[in-house]
Amino acid sequence: MSDPATDRIQQYLQDHNLARRVTKVLPLTGDASDRRYFRVLMRDDSIVLALHAGPIEFERMPFVLVADLLHAVPLPVPRILHHSDTLGIIGLQDLGDVTLQAHLGAATPGEHDALYRQAVFFIARLQQRGSELASDRYPPYGIAFDTDKLSWEFEFFYRYFLKAYRGVSPPVRVQEALSKEWSAIVEELAGERRVLCHRDYHSRNLMLHDDSLYIIDFQDARMGPDTYDLVSLLRDSYVDLTSRQVEELIAYFLAVAQGRAGVSPDEAMEFRRRFDLMALQRNFKALGTFGYQTVTRGNSVYIQYMPRTLNYVRSNLVKYPRFGRLQELLAPLIDELR
Repeated sequence: MSDPATDRIQQYLQDHNLARRVTKVLPLTGDASDRRYFRVLMRDDSIVLALHAGPIEFERMPFVLVADLLHAVPLPVPRILHHSDTLGIIGLQDLGDVTLQAHLGAATPGEHDALYRQAVFFIARLQQRGSELASDRYPPYGIAFDTDKLSWEFEFFYRYFLKAYRGVSPPVRVQEALSKEWSAIVEELAGERRVLCHRDYHSRNLMLHDDSLYIIDFQDARMGPDTYDLVSLLRDSYVDLTSRQVEELIAYFLAVAQGRAGVSPDEAMEFRRRFDLMALQRNFKALGTFGYQTVTRGNSVYIQYMPRTLNYVRSNLVKYPRFGRLQELLAPLIDELR
């Protein structure tokens, strides 16, 4: 019996006059979506095919529209080469296999710092140019990390990490108390000034190609706090950064974003407070995702990233007195938060 994906790929390659040049088609490790990816090796080049579950409407796809937006910024993203609505396939520039996460193990300290500064610079550019390019044509300007979205993400953590993965079902009074604590965080974050955010800006979504970083997996971009993408990068579940590196990169972001060499101690302290608040929410959401992938989709690879993420959460819970009650509620349920 033939593989439907193979049949679709073969038809796509024929339709785009590529079939005669192909030497091999290799499946690639996908992301957490329903898309499947394949590398097509040709005699003189290679491309990546993104296979969707069914037919697509290319011109209306968030991935396509956000790619146009990021090109306008401009930021380095993979080129869209061709597509087929009927076959549900998009042909993309092949950026290789080296993510920022993968490269760090072989990078010198100087290379490591330079890559992270480049990544931070991209965030500042996205925020600045994002405000200038705002248009109803682009989906991110119509969606945001608002109260409903942020509340849903806390619920996602509760449902898939706490209950489904850890098997913990707190009594109603504890559930209500947790909801009260989370609501205070949500209201503050939802009330912050919003900028354009990638939404999943971490070391696995930054590819190293031709000695530069490229941004991928940007289709869910939306408006949110100016700390969101920086938190995703510097409180990354997949990578350890030292306290010194985090502090220096936050200072670099503030200098680039504000267009001046330094900020006052009060400004820096307030930004760091907001950064840590965003990190707490973002890391709870990451734990929810890891629990969901493990329990619902049978993808146990994410279990290894839970300890680092829990450590981030605990660090912020103990750092600020305002989170004392939240830690008090969670510590009996999650040993790592004691």
